[in-house]
Amino acid sequence: MFQPTYPIRTARLTLRPVTIDDLDDVYAYQRRPDVVRWMLGAEPRTREQSRVSVLAMAGEDAWRAEGDCLTSAVVTDAGVIGIVELVWRSQLDRTAEIGFVFHPDHGGRGLATEAATAVLAWGFDEFGLHRVYGRCHASNEASARLMTRLGMRREAHHVRSYLFDGEWADQFVFAILADEWRSRAAQD
Repeated sequence: MFQPTYPIRTARLTLRPVTIDDLDDVYAYQRRPDVVRWMLGAEPRTREQSRVSVLAMAGEDAWRAEGDCLTSAVVTDAGVIGIVELVWRSQLDRTAEIGFVFHPDHGGRGLATEAATAVLAWGFDEFGLHRVYGRCHASNEASARLMTRLGMRREAHHVRSYLFDGEWADQFVFAILADEWRSRAAQD
């Protein structure tokens, strides 16, 4: 089993496993159309749907096997403002996929970048990942900007590659390698 030493602390944030006590905070952003807009097949959630989501995320506290998702609640004095997840995609290739969802009321202050940076640091420095990638709808400018701020480069633009709301949509793929991560970290 692989798990960060929780809590992970940054200058302004605490990252920790999700618990059922986070339901009110998670529901506050999962019910918003502007939050679920770019999530495949997602619609604003009811409180009960958010409860099911929180219970699922609460079980994503470690990597036990390839394919597992590690989900970290991002906490400020205001409570849980979002989540960052890292999915273990390949043990052989030491590859993971990053994802994130944040409450828009906390945007524009670098908190998502700070949280995702902490999760990437664990993946590269503690777990020994070789590559982390992320995907987003080509029109999801906020996610593309965040991945760029993380030092990820856009590797691909998949044209009309998946069905999104009943229409073919473009997708961007961003990635960063461990040596790129270390080089970037040394410059900071």
